[in-house]
Amino acid sequence: MSFDVHQLDTFVVVGAAVTIFAILAVRVSSRTGLPTLLVYLLMGVALGESGLGIQFEDAEVAHALGFAALALILAEGGLTTEWRSLRGSLRLGISLATVGVAITVTVVALAGHYLLGLDWRLAVLLGAVTAPTDAAAVFSVLRVVPLPQRIMGALEAESGLNDAPTVVLVSIIASGTVDDRPLWMVGGLVAYELVEGTLVGLAVGFGGAWLMRRAALPSTGLYPLAVLILTLLAYGLGGFTHGSGFAAVYVAALVLGNAELPHRRATRSFAEGLAWLAQIGLFVMLGLLLSPGRISWHTVGLALAAGLVLTVVARPLSVLVSGLGARLRWQERAFLSWAGLRGAVPVVLMTIPLAEEVPGAERLFDLVFVMVVVYTLLTAPSLPAVARLLGVARPSDPRALDLEAAPLERVAADLLQITVTPGSQLHGVEVGELRLPRGASVSLVVRDGDAMVPEKRTVLRALDDVLVVTPRGVREQTERRLRQVSRHGRLAQWLRDDP
Repeated sequence: MSFDVHQLDTFVVVGAAVTIFAILAVRVSSRTGLPTLLVYLLMGVALGESGLGIQFEDAEVAHALGFAALALILAEGGLTTEWRSLRGSLRLGISLATVGVAITVTVVALAGHYLLGLDWRLAVLLGAVTAPTDAAAVFSVLRVVPLPQRIMGALEAESGLNDAPTVVLVSIIASGTVDDRPLWMVGGLVAYELVEGTLVGLAVGFGGAWLMRRAALPSTGLYPLAVLILTLLAYGLGGFTHGSGFAAVYVAALVLGNAELPHRRATRSFAEGLAWLAQIGLFVMLGLLLSPGRISWHTVGLALAAGLVLTVVARPLSVLVSGLGARLRWQERAFLSWAGLRGAVPVVLMTIPLAEEVPGAERLFDLVFVMVVVYTLLTAPSLPAVARLLGVARPSDPRALDLEAAPLERVAADLLQITVTPGSQLHGVEVGELRLPRGASVSLVVRDGDAMVPEKRTVLRALDDVLVVTPRGVREQTERRLRQVSRHGRLAQWLRDDP
């Protein structure tokens, strides 16, 4: 018994140290634009058999834990995605997640067989596991790049939905049953799982929102927990009904995240924290699963060649075909092609053939791992520069507001806390000149630590903290108006759209 306790203490110490280091690494990655997943993967490699000697070779456990982590990451993505930013680009996102995936699988599989010399089973597996973009990479990297809403929405919708068809395809190929099914049946199965998962997600999302609005829970902390459990319920029900659990969890989270629920901000913060923890555990585990001694220069060469095909042929072609009918400039298509971040999803999907003991799966796992690391290093840090070069980035605005919100549940209102940043055109504007929507009002101004109740003639100054109470129905208009004045001053037009 004492040995078990000592072992537990050691596990807690090592786990806590790794987690703290991983959290601190977020600050470095946010400055460089480098996804933290690479840091976490390398941490796992350093802890593994070639570093500290921790042995981890159980592909089935990695498969189960990897899927659980992806479910949490997708839940956070849905809970923190604004529907208004997704609505206009949902069709393009769905097309990228279906048609785009099919094109990528086909191109990479052909290249894998004829150029890299892989047998057809491994070649199609290579195409299937590398086809989906990674939600964690997209949500963590692209949200710091100032992009138009339709581009951001398309990338987020794609990363949230494209795991579903690829999981089905990889599972069928790895199990060896693909030869028993005609192509139309495989396509029909993928379509069924997507539709079924979406329907389950909608049912759980709207049903959960109805329940949460009427539940009088005794503690504030129970609301975020209940919402997250609802998203995981959608994931489980999606799989139970033979639909896509990944589609179900993302859709349910999207509905719940945009519903008028109690303590929405606390829910999103809770989900974000759990998603970070899931990312840390997922990527460190995948790093542990790698055996660097198996990687040869031949494997590195194959990985570079496969990544080149994926990046400069398959991805641009999938964007071109998926975007037919969409009003996109060639610069936007080019950026969508470059922004197809892969991240951990291909490595997680490779645990399926590893668990099924597919011949050659270990070699393919090493190839995919190297490809993900190399091409994420190349693409992710360059995204802000590429966006500026192609002219698709919104200009960085030094006059943007530092704005936070807190719910006032009993009166269906929100309290906005605004800091007048240096250079903001709010400096020198009278409170009455803000012309906020009906029902919204400035309730308090804090200047140099002193609080005052403002009048219409009170002049705002730089570094003021301003509290605005707004009915929830006009919150979006209120925020938009404040941002307009912050950018353009007191003469900003009421209906002027933000860039």
